[in-house]
Amino acid sequence: MASKLLDRLKRTLFKDGVATAELSGTEDFPESSELDDDTDCISSRLSGTLSFEGEKGLETEDPGEASDLDSDSDFLGESTENGMCSTDASPVGPPVSQSLLTRQLQDSWRSSRCRTVVEKLVFEVTDASVVQEGTSKYVLYTIHVIRSGAFDKTPAIITRRYTDFERLHGRLRRCYADEMEGVSFPRKKLRRNFVAETIAKRSRAFEQYLTHLHSLGELRRARIFLEFFYLGDLRMGQNLLRAGQYQEALGSLLNALRLQEKLSGQQQHHLQQPQRGHWFFTLSALAACFQELDQLEEAQENCERALQDLAPSQDTAHPKQFHPAFIPLLQANVRLSWKISKDKRRWEALLQEMRDSGVDIGNQPSLKEYLVKEVLEDSDGGSRHKAKEELA
Repeated sequence: MASKLLDRLKRTLFKDGVATAELSGTEDFPESSELDDDTDCISSRLSGTLSFEGEKGLETEDPGEASDLDSDSDFLGESTENGMCSTDASPVGPPVSQSLLTRQLQDSWRSSRCRTVVEKLVFEVTDASVVQEGTSKYVLYTIHVIRSGAFDKTPAIITRRYTDFERLHGRLRRCYADEMEGVSFPRKKLRRNFVAETIAKRSRAFEQYLTHLHSLGELRRARIFLEFFYLGDLRMGQNLLRAGQYQEALGSLLNALRLQEKLSGQQQHHLQQPQRGHWFFTLSALAACFQELDQLEEAQENCERALQDLAPSQDTAHPKQFHPAFIPLLQANVRLSWKISKDKRRWEALLQEMRDSGVDIGNQPSLKEYLVKEVLEDSDGGSRHKAKEELA
């Protein structure tokens, strides 16, 4: 009986061994299809081939983690542990080391992370309404200025009529005749100016017109072009500030700030006068309005933003070179920083340096007094009154 049982056990074990040998080609690497897919993907990106070294690491790897690659960074970590390396695709030359593959993968990952969508300025007419003022009738176009390439949470808005565009075109042609030679402008019509078809076509034409101007480097930086967008809002904000309507002034000033930021592409350091002066005036006016509305943190933030751009260019050895708003801004920032318990030592030290250099710190206007008296000039050197006479 014992010999029969032993003989039966041998036959059973023999059959199992054969079955195991037959299935060994598929059972040793149950995830071979997934590894092949990953290899093809990486090879196409690196223009090379992948080979696997350190088979023990692959055999002991957890299958659940191996099939859950959700980012290049995760893959990099696993490839280092598993001993993955790359060899040159050509038949000539020695194989590339494991460290070289890791470096290639890291460089590829960094380049993909640093790759950004190119931003550009988009001009979009979102509304066109017919306005009747007494005997005068015109179409008012609402234009959104947007930075493409990312979601723009704060588009800037302007409203202009045909005569505004016509005046801009005439001034640019006088000052930049060569650059304006290939720029087309929608012609004025004697009839059917207020029908939907004409308004729609003209809206598209104005979008293309502004886009064309902005695509030309010389015109994009032209004072006439820049002021067409923001100077009206800046003057309106100043008038409301003078009248004590600080909340209303904030709307115009914030829109003027957004327009300047979008048009300059965050390059305020490279602005020329009077655009540089307009930039500091905007930040100063925002600080003054926020202070009057008791929004001290916002006021201090705008003060410091203006000072960070203004202070590095100052030379305490030549007090006359200081921007007229610099000392009022500096004094306002010290007071605001004290009120909100923010470190003010840097600005106090700068104020002391100016006092030691002979600047009469005590005989200076307040920030609000400076803003009320400041005259905002356009590119023709004209003041607000001259601009109103031209529009009349």
